[in-house]
Formats: sequence, structure tokens, C-alpha cells
Amino acid sequence: MNARKTDITPTIGPIVSSAHLADGAVPALSEVEFGMILSGHAFERWMVRCMTAAGEPGLTATEILVLHTVTHRGKPKRLADICLVLGIEDTHLATYAIKKLEAKGLLSREKSGKERLISVTKAGEKACARYRELRERILVEGIAELGLSAERMSEIAHLLRLLSGHYDQAARTAASL
Repeated sequence: MNARKTDITPTIGPIVSSAHLADGAVPALSEVEFGMILSGHAFERWMVRCMTAAGEPGLTATEILVLHTVTHRGKPKRLADICLVLGIEDTHLATYAIKKLEAKGLLSREKSGKERLISVTKAGEKACARYRELRERILVEGIAELGLSAERMSEIAHLLRLLSGHYDQAARTAASL
């Protein structure tokens, strides 16, 4: 059903969270930002609820991201590498997450020279495997219905990474003011 614009049908305009930010040179950026806000919160809710359904309740989105990052490729990780990959500036957040995951038996830490390496445990691998199974059943099937090709999804991911770089640079500039 196509709605025709008439005198009684108001123009909605861009969907933004803050009209005063959309008054600048690139109003569409405010639309993108609102989409990122909603997507970010929805993604965090998804991760927490999926991990709960996978049998590991009580984890935060950050803790789940740390668990998946440490599980990635089955190699032990350094704290600095985890923070770099996830874009975590405050290492205390990652350290707290690692300690909580270690207390739940999902990660372990071992000394290697001057550093500590973080590894996934068998229980952590099982939790990630259950999460993956649920993700495939619940999320991936629904996303497939959008009809986006793998190439288009990769283009969107690339755009999001580029935008994150611009926001990081702008954050550095703002911090120096």
C-alpha cells in the first residue's frame, strides 16, 4: 500500500533521536546514529538472552563478547589483544569480565613469561557452541529472509567499520579540546 502525500498527511522526515543534531550539514548522519543506537541495544539484548538460553545466565554483553573473543580460533589471548579487538579502552572492564568468566569456569588464566594468557575452558567452548546453535536456529534463519547477499552483508559490515574509525578519530579530537 503506497501512501500518497496530501495536504493532510504530514511529512515525517528523517527518523532521528535528536532533531537538534539533525539540523546540521548531514541530517542523514543522525538517522544512521539512531539506527546504530537501536541496533547496539538490540544486539546486546540478543547476546544476553541467547547466552541465557544457552545455559549461562547472568552474563553481560561485554562478558559474552570477551568469551567469544577468547574462544576465537582456539588460541590463548592476552588482555591487551582482547581489549584491542573489542575496542575496550578501560582494561578494568575486560579484567572484571575475565575474572567473572573464570569464576564461572568458562575461562582460565595462565602465566606465560611476564604476561597472563586467557584461554577458553571446555565449559566455555560448550557454552559458545550452544550459543552458536541457538543463533543459527533463531537469528540466522530470520536474517536470511531479508534476502541480503553475503556480499551486501560484507559491504554493510565494512561501512560500519569505516564509521567506527571516523567516530574514534572524532573522539580523540574531542578529547584534545
